[in-house]
Amino acid sequence: MTDGLDRLKVLINSSTPIVVMETSEEMRAVNMVRAACAELNMATFEWSIADGLLRSGANTPPEGAKISLQARIDQNTIWTQAGRSQAPARTLLSPGGAESDRLARAVKASLGADSAAASATAIYNTREPVQALANMESMTVEAVFILKDFHRHMEDPVVVRRLRDVGQKFSANRRTVILTAPEIEMPAELATLVEYFDLPLPDRDRLREIIHDTFTRLSKTYTLKLELDAAGVEAMSANLRGLTEEEAERAISQALVTRYALCPESVTDVLDAKKQLLRHSGMLEFVEACDNLAAVGGLENLKHWLGQRRGAWEDAAREFGLEPPRGMIILGVQGCGKSLSARAVAGEWKLPLVKFDTSAVYDKYIGETEKRIRKVFQTAEGLAPCVLWIDELEKVFAGSGPDSASADAGVSSRLLASFLSWMQDRKAAVFVAATCNNVSALPPELIRKGRFDELFFVDLPNQAERKQIFSIQLAKRKRNPADFDLEKVAAAAKGYSGAEIDAAVQGALYAAYSEKKALRTPSLLDALAETVPLSITRAEEIAALREWAKTRAVAASARDGGPAAS
Repeated sequence: MTDGLDRLKVLINSSTPIVVMETSEEMRAVNMVRAACAELNMATFEWSIADGLLRSGANTPPEGAKISLQARIDQNTIWTQAGRSQAPARTLLSPGGAESDRLARAVKASLGADSAAASATAIYNTREPVQALANMESMTVEAVFILKDFHRHMEDPVVVRRLRDVGQKFSANRRTVILTAPEIEMPAELATLVEYFDLPLPDRDRLREIIHDTFTRLSKTYTLKLELDAAGVEAMSANLRGLTEEEAERAISQALVTRYALCPESVTDVLDAKKQLLRHSGMLEFVEACDNLAAVGGLENLKHWLGQRRGAWEDAAREFGLEPPRGMIILGVQGCGKSLSARAVAGEWKLPLVKFDTSAVYDKYIGETEKRIRKVFQTAEGLAPCVLWIDELEKVFAGSGPDSASADAGVSSRLLASFLSWMQDRKAAVFVAATCNNVSALPPELIRKGRFDELFFVDLPNQAERKQIFSIQLAKRKRNPADFDLEKVAAAAKGYSGAEIDAAVQGALYAAYSEKKALRTPSLLDALAETVPLSITRAEEIAALREWAKTRAVAASARDGGPAAS
């Protein structure tokens, strides 16, 4: 069941005693609970340490319910006059079955029905959590009780015991306790009484509504120009994917007050704001995908494979019967372009690139790591279509072996299980581009077909690829490749990786600059002669890796009649 409001109603109607909503969007969570109770004709009570326990409806209406019908009509008129050629976006008061539509209508209805009967003050002596729970347990009315920031009181054994008593009593009645907080660590004694409810991220329709609402609200304070057409609004909503409603509204507000207009530049502004918000999350980071596959020397098989899958996430591809590509693992010799290729995929496909910071996922508290990885998956799906880059995949699941329980209490094994389940079952167009240096550290269930589409092996570049790499590196440093004997320097670089060739070119430039000379072919040959390549220092490991990949992986480079490193 995809409709969040319907899911919440099912939890309440089935007498779920305790529902946990881990979210920073407290107002949105409260609005959704009020809406569900309005449709179920149930009372709603709210508790906070500041106010105590009081009946909902006597306070200020939620922001989503404050917009009048006339304001909505005026808003739609403004956007229509701005040249919006598509069908008008749904509004919160327009007919339809969308969750946001029902949410606003139900909240307004509940406010109107309850305000006359609701008390304007809190129930006496309910500010302390134990006293509030005792009052709730004694009530007989069918109701939902929202406890805000209750995670701060979960270390008190008396509170936990009281909450357990309330939960056991409510499980036999049509009453539910809803706990809202950014994060809640539930005690083991409450585990059988708890269901978790995640607020879904807004889709593009809802994001368009937020753009409209934010523009209308700020227009009352500032003189704003509307210079964005329908295509621009669509592009802006696409750039906001993956953010919560509150984060999206904040990004839009900052873009509007920066230029005092909703203009084409605002589309880029909200993307920059989104990058900052994701960076602060500490687990996903936006990476500028400025390079495309043309910046990668060689790897023709890999490029051909990626070219066949370009656009496979679009609606036309789905109608053709295609599913979005799941991802690939690129393994091989260090410094041969694995990470560069992973980044270049996003640039080639014109998709956003987000990097998964594996070190930030692990948490010292039991269960928190699993919650963080689920949040990463949810955010990545909200950004779809996108490319999710995981560098050095083997380090993410380094402790997922049979004896991991003794090493890290089984956290790595559970992390692997969550990742495998997501890779297998996800429907969103998230292409996972993972790199790996030590394939022996990867669990076999991770590299089978169905999780990743293909496993590519990147070997040391051959003669033709080395020439191409030299040409790319010289052109990047404002040199004409035709002025150099590429055949000669490529032959001298036999056994060198792409990174080592890059370093040699850079070293030759330093030497030429210090000597006040132009960069020439002999300068490159001298720089190569001063380098001991990895193919010599780690020859045994590279040979073993080649032997493993010979029958287990697809060569990323096209064969040219000789060995890959010839």
